[in-house]
Amino acid sequence: MSREIWVLEDPRAGTAAQALGLGERLGRPFRRIPLRFGRLAGLPLPFPSLLGLADREEFRAPWPGLVISAGRRSAPVSRWLRARGARTVHAMRPGIGAADFDLLVIGAHDRPAPAANLLVIQGAMHRMTPEALAAAAAQFPELAELPRPIVTLLLGGRVRAEGMEPEIAAAIARQAADHGASVLATTSRRTGEAAADAVASVLGKLPHRLYRWGGAGANPFRTMLAQADRLVVTGDSISMMSEALMTTAPLLIADPGGLGPRHRAMAAALYAAGLAAPLEGGALPPPRDAVDETGRVAAEIIARGWA
Repeated sequence: MSREIWVLEDPRAGTAAQALGLGERLGRPFRRIPLRFGRLAGLPLPFPSLLGLADREEFRAPWPGLVISAGRRSAPVSRWLRARGARTVHAMRPGIGAADFDLLVIGAHDRPAPAANLLVIQGAMHRMTPEALAAAAAQFPELAELPRPIVTLLLGGRVRAEGMEPEIAAAIARQAADHGASVLATTSRRTGEAAADAVASVLGKLPHRLYRWGGAGANPFRTMLAQADRLVVTGDSISMMSEALMTTAPLLIADPGGLGPRHRAMAAALYAAGLAAPLEGGALPPPRDAVDETGRVAAEIIARGWA
């Protein structure tokens, strides 16, 4: 049996990050297999297949010993490789054929039915590591000089849209500022300039730094996480909420408007587990340890002797 590891890389960055993050945490070389999907990828293929791929050039023997994948469209591909002897680890709901994987990694917010091959995690896997956070703490030293406690505010926006309502952004910034002596804030593509301006206006008289999406210079995102004494994250990004759990800072989740059922379920799962609290409630959640779910899944794979 081959010991090679293949990571199937979905074109969507957030989906790919789950598979890549797990591959990176195994501590072994792996081969990235970019997936180019054709029109058949949108169909619920009930059998192991490469039919959904527009390009199959990478799929040649010798076949891998372990395949890591994420997302519904890659599931038939992973199953096809399993039929050729590979162990398969798949993140997110695969659609049809859930039993045809060696390990399924699904977030508690998706409420998966119990199964012998299931590993339930909080949130989603990602590429943030404890080492990266520790190293980031010493970068951008000017951020560490702000008065404590520092509130780090991570702003997204409406799901599948651009432009949070400025009044909502301003309200979130005001509530976030109430939890600390200074604020580190960053916006994303979905926030929009009008909402960013509203946040700047609210924070203008406070010790703060505001980093706008697309701005010049190096991205301080990891340092902002590492320096946070409190974290306020909008609930539109499962990845962002999951990365925030890598710190020990109390996590507050804000509603930017336009959240769908899955994002609301993610927040509810974190509240139920005592890992976060709603920003609107005003109270901080209880102290917690860092939640490194990607590392936990990697440790499980290694313990099973698959890598």
